[in-house]
Amino acid sequence: MSVIQKKFVKNLAFLLFLNLLIKPFHVLIIDLNWQKTVHAENFGLYFALFNFSFVLNIILDFGITNFNNINIAQNNHLLTKHFSSLVILKLLLALVYITLAFVIGLVIQYDFRLMKLMLLLGFNQFLISFIAYLRSNIAGLLLFWVDSIVSVLDRVILITISCFLLWGHVLDRNPDIMDYVYAQTVAYSITAIIAFFIVLSKTQFAKFKLSRAFAMMIFKKSFPFAVLGMLMACYNRLDTVMVERMLPNGAEQAGIYAQGFRLLDAANMLSVLFAGILLPIFARMLKFKESIEPLLKTAFILLITPGIVVAVGCWFYSAELMDLLYGKEHLEQASIIFPILMTCFVATSTTYIFGTLLTANGNLRELNLMAASGILINITMNLFLIPRYEATGSAVSSLTTQFFTAFIQVLIAQSVFKFRINYRLILTLIIFIAGVVLINYFSKNIYHEWQINFLIMVAACGIWAFASRLLNIKSMLRIVKYR
Repeated sequence: MSVIQKKFVKNLAFLLFLNLLIKPFHVLIIDLNWQKTVHAENFGLYFALFNFSFVLNIILDFGITNFNNINIAQNNHLLTKHFSSLVILKLLLALVYITLAFVIGLVIQYDFRLMKLMLLLGFNQFLISFIAYLRSNIAGLLLFWVDSIVSVLDRVILITISCFLLWGHVLDRNPDIMDYVYAQTVAYSITAIIAFFIVLSKTQFAKFKLSRAFAMMIFKKSFPFAVLGMLMACYNRLDTVMVERMLPNGAEQAGIYAQGFRLLDAANMLSVLFAGILLPIFARMLKFKESIEPLLKTAFILLITPGIVVAVGCWFYSAELMDLLYGKEHLEQASIIFPILMTCFVATSTTYIFGTLLTANGNLRELNLMAASGILINITMNLFLIPRYEATGSAVSSLTTQFFTAFIQVLIAQSVFKFRINYRLILTLIIFIAGVVLINYFSKNIYHEWQINFLIMVAACGIWAFASRLLNIKSMLRIVKYR
């Protein structure tokens, strides 16, 4: 195995350690208790508006983060040259973003309360985007350990603030959804300031300046990234916006959808971590014409294996998990939506591996056509399914879209890089999936306590991953060890 593969796995291990230590606690304890505190309808409004602000997020970024990640990874010396100009450009894009969000909010008739919440979420999106840009510089310099710490810093701060608000009795009233949003603002602001000074320390910074010629050059180079980001955000996040707007009980249905989506969002953090490390590594390997196939296979297997276990397990233990997290309220519908959405994790895992490779290689035209097709499928299915099946219909639409776009990206990658079809890996995956299904089926009746059965199932699936030779202990140890 090459040194770059070993560096990928070693830094991935540290990144996963930090994120698996912090982010599941945030999702399963903090975020979950906020939803229970403010109730499904209020959280549904928040979730729909968050996704609305997320769809428009591309205006804040305009593809700059992905472009910058690849650019700095391949040309470290450009950090000083571009940093001050890109900071000003990000601030100007933030003004455009807030203005557009306000206008769209008026057009779709958000009232004062919703408009206030949307604008505050919009400001938070700017902070998130700015942190992502700063992290792209850190990752582009291959400072993965520093990037790993920054990646969880906002969650650590948010967890601390939320503990005081939820259980510290610092308020003379029950916390509401605005308190949660304000806490996010503080956490993102502190993280952005710290990340800014980290990047600043790596530059020979003089002063902030922005020339029109530089801005036009950046827009021209990052435009394909911007289009891709906007299209993918639409087919990933429009579901709850459409549910909330199209149904009489839209806020409640969006809240139920959010219950099923929460663990998918948490699982996708794993995929995002992979992509964040893979993008600059793929970019450097492609520049120096190194073989990327071994690293691609390693990353795919490491991500798809837990993806299959998660997806299958959630079909067999859906009602139990939803009851554990949310209680009996909306349990029947949430138990249907949850496994449908969690199956998307298999598709998104594939997308984050192959899509990242294609992005690093500059195949933006093909990816944009793929994403545009995904939007067409998603919106068409939502318009048909939401009025008939409410949030459940939207979940089916999301599942269909995710698997379609993932399959297309694999085909594009195979065509571009002329990969040989790995029939052995495909057969191993089929055998592994069959085994995971059987393990889940028989695990349901081992003990009366489903939690014990669930843990046995997870452990058995882990053993099966090695027994089926999908994962190999010796090869994993060889990758981790440095000579």
